[in-house]
Amino acid sequence: MTDPRVIAAVDGSEHSLRALEWARAAAVRHRTGLLVAHVLPDSAQLYAARRSSLHDASEPQEFADPVGDRIRALLATGPSMPSEVAYEPMEGSVPEALRAVGEGARMLVMGSRGRGGFASLLLGSNSRAVATSAACPVVVVAHEARAAGAAAQPSAGRIVLGLHTAETPDDVLDFAFTEAAARGTAVQVVSAYSIPPSPTMVIDSPFAVIPPEALVGEDDNAVPAEREMLRYQTERLAPFRDRYPGVPVEQAAVPGDAAGRLVEASASAALVVVGRHHPRRHIRSLMIGSVANAVLQHAHGPVAVIPTLSESD
Repeated sequence: MTDPRVIAAVDGSEHSLRALEWARAAAVRHRTGLLVAHVLPDSAQLYAARRSSLHDASEPQEFADPVGDRIRALLATGPSMPSEVAYEPMEGSVPEALRAVGEGARMLVMGSRGRGGFASLLLGSNSRAVATSAACPVVVVAHEARAAGAAAQPSAGRIVLGLHTAETPDDVLDFAFTEAAARGTAVQVVSAYSIPPSPTMVIDSPFAVIPPEALVGEDDNAVPAEREMLRYQTERLAPFRDRYPGVPVEQAAVPGDAAGRLVEASASAALVVVGRHHPRRHIRSLMIGSVANAVLQHAHGPVAVIPTLSESD
């Protein structure tokens, strides 16, 4: 299969099984293969190293892998499956092993917390490490407690894109539009603009979704900074509208920081898409942008963190 595969990182936890189901559906949508990657626990890796060093033929060749057995059973009885499915047990640290297997993948999907995560953590250390440094897009699927906030809301099924009109790389936009095209849904684009403080300014007012046709005339109710941001959005989105004519686009401009609006929108979105690094930082920086970090920590649904091609070179 020539198309890049979807990779699901599993460890047997319920969080990772939610990610596996998301990855299976993504592979079916994109008509590509699915690789289920399981980084073996330390006990299994130590057993393999001991057997190899002692050359003890009386020891079983393989350490029991109950996670692999469970995954195979789930996939055997699941709904529609990708044309190719593989299971790969791996050794090494979780972030390093997943970074290696993710080279060239369409996306790597993992749960927001693993088997050993503390219940109070919003985002597990492995999820953060991989999302911060992998060479491929990383989709982090929120655990059940965080997703519960979205369960009561009807899902609009949109792809929500966080866009800084001057700095978000084209790779981020292309991922969002590709995903929307595969799902047959719309892209909702959210950008933030700065406005000076005013005694009469309404704090935390809900943002309005602006259809493209509404941008033709001047909106007397919009502040100048909002109108300007919507114009910048329209210019930046033009080539992607041409490339994906079947994908509806909704535009939203919000005052202040976009992170809170993206988290709010995640409750009814199929996926939130953000760029990984702030472009003003060094391209090899292991720091994640503030918006991407906040959305990963607090989103109610899946979040895709997208590197740029130049970061992957």
